[in-house]
Amino acid sequence: MIRGLMFDFSGTLLRIESTEEWLGAGLAATGIRLSDDEFHETAGRLTEYGALPGGSAPRRMPPHLEAVWHERDVSADQHRAAYGGLALAAGLPAPELAQALYDRHMSPAAWRPYPDTEPTLRELRRRGVPVAVVSNIGWDLRPVFREHGLDELVDVYVLSYELGVQKPDLLMFRTACDRLGLPSGEVLMVGDDRTADGGAAVLGCPVHFVDHLPVDRRPHGLTPLLDLLG
Repeated sequence: MIRGLMFDFSGTLLRIESTEEWLGAGLAATGIRLSDDEFHETAGRLTEYGALPGGSAPRRMPPHLEAVWHERDVSADQHRAAYGGLALAAGLPAPELAQALYDRHMSPAAWRPYPDTEPTLRELRRRGVPVAVVSNIGWDLRPVFREHGLDELVDVYVLSYELGVQKPDLLMFRTACDRLGLPSGEVLMVGDDRTADGGAAVLGCPVHFVDHLPVDRRPHGLTPLLDLLG
């Protein structure tokens, strides 16, 4: 019997804005102007280097960033170093843009809930099913949930940079189950990453995967969870 749920954050409950929107916001914040061709070329390089947290994975990784990338979510400093380094490696027109882009991705305005996120969480709350958000991340995402009216629907946050480990380390899932007050076999893990989120199965948690798609292409990824609960 499933009596509690753990949700991943990025690509599961909310999705980051597009690289173009992200870059546009960073340019607006710094006052830097680019021609249309420069804008599209810069956005393409940022995508290639995977510089947008929550976006696509890097297709090109500078050797000097490989070590910090693999452990990017265990601390705030490593997260900033990894993604800031990738943005700079992509060849930004000015170094101050890297800081503006990093700041932008932490703002609530940069994140959009999937269409069925709030309805699903509200139904879980109505049924008395406790919810944890278990995320590999290098910053405090609670303000994002508050801004989007979702914080009241989450009972527990387990964030990698606060624990000093990242999924699939079992400490992440064990901590969430303990804080929910439930045995692991009764807590369903919902995420988009087969490796990171799938690690919960080792602890005995049932696991359900969703697709990491843009918000407008995944309107009903979470709704089937309610049927799993009966």
